Amino acid sequence: MSAEKNEDKIQAALAANPAAAAAAKRKIGGLGRGLNALIEGSYDKPSERVLASPNPVNVVGLISVGQIEANPYQPRTHFDQEALQELAESIRTQGIIQPVTVRQLDVNRYQLISGERRLQASKLADLDSIPAYIRKADDQQMLEMALIENIQRENLNAIEIALSYQRLLSECNLRQEDLGERVGKNRSTITNYLRLLKLPPDIQIGLRDAVIGMGHARALISMEDPQQQVALYRRIVVEDLSVR
Repeated sequence: MSAEKNEDKIQAALAANPAAAAAAKRKIGGLGRGLNALIEGSYDKPSERVLASPNPVNVVGLISVGQIEANPYQPRTHFDQEALQELAESIRTQGIIQPVTVRQLDVNRYQLISGERRLQASKLADLDSIPAYIRKADDQQMLEMALIENIQRENLNAIEIALSYQRLLSECNLRQEDLGERVGKNRSTITNYLRLLKLPPDIQIGLRDAVIGMGHARALISMEDPQQQVALYRRIVVEDLSVR
């Protein structure tokens, strides 16, 4: 199950249990593992504690939604609007259970690192402010954190993952071995994803939109002629061919 879908289930469960929701808000400082490291404290009062890590984090109070700029490195190209509306309704009744993560650009100016769905849903819910962690990061560190955080959520489509791998390799100057260590994948898996970007655009769109699956894509990649790839792709779609 993806982290974001799990987050939606948590929101729904808390909506049905106000006591649990109150307890969760009191313990918000214990959330935020993974990208945000292990952060203590409550967002009701800013913390002066900074973790001893390459990218220190401060736990802060509420930040105005209007002060948070979009993440220019956001790898996700598609958002399920129905799912966003459902998350917005949960946020409207119970608030945000896990803060977003941002970096500070200037006084009263922040840029989102992770939590795009929560930010969008908060806007749909007409919230004025949301809880957020601040992480110190330069452009390259932010790019790396944003891409890896989204890859680890496991609900990007195959093309978005491939593009994220490509950007990490080219813009963060990583080798495939280094990238594999960062995202927990072996080199062959990364290579197979990168090969998807050599497919004709129509096929990439079909894979992105789940018209075909990874099994179909692997079969198409084995053909070297782009025209033959497109011809077979169209047959797969029209005749609803399986991989077997």
